[in-house]
Amino acid sequence: MKTIHLPEPVITGGRPLMEVLSSRVTARNFSERPLELQTLSNLLWAAWGYNRERKRTAPSSHNRQEMELYLCFRDGVYLWNAVQNVLVMADERDMRAATGMQDFVGKAPLEIIFVAETSRITGKDERGVVETIFADTGFISENMYLYCASEGLITVVRAMVDRPALSAALDLRPDQMITLVQTVGYPESSTK
Repeated sequence: MKTIHLPEPVITGGRPLMEVLSSRVTARNFSERPLELQTLSNLLWAAWGYNRERKRTAPSSHNRQEMELYLCFRDGVYLWNAVQNVLVMADERDMRAATGMQDFVGKAPLEIIFVAETSRITGKDERGVVETIFADTGFISENMYLYCASEGLITVVRAMVDRPALSAALDLRPDQMITLVQTVGYPESSTK
């Protein structure tokens, strides 16, 4: 099983928050240029990394931490292990095009699939579980939006995905539910 050890995230610097909020946008004109491992590590830490013992950069209901991030690249699908900051290969296929119905989906270098382990959420009815996992997905997604705005990346979060087909392709368990998918990359005009 292939594992990619990411560099330690750089958790200092970036643009001031008010500037980042001012320039936060949704974009769909992605370059095929892959993300550098340092940029990827920083993005994942900003999105859902550990910023103190057993606590993360995005909140989760009752600190259940039920969300997992699956990353789709040209060379396969990886599950991010936030504790060790490694990517563990889940599938060798390029599944980027299967993560959505828009034309840019197969071109962008990175598709991030938000997968909730619903069995971690107890004491709620079905509606409460769905509300919780979508709220928690939103917190993580917005952290990615802010990181992208700070670092010259572009992103779009998407709900147009064939969840049953993608779940089957990823061989997800019945207690794992795909919420949304987020595309991340450089703008098409980027030549850095």
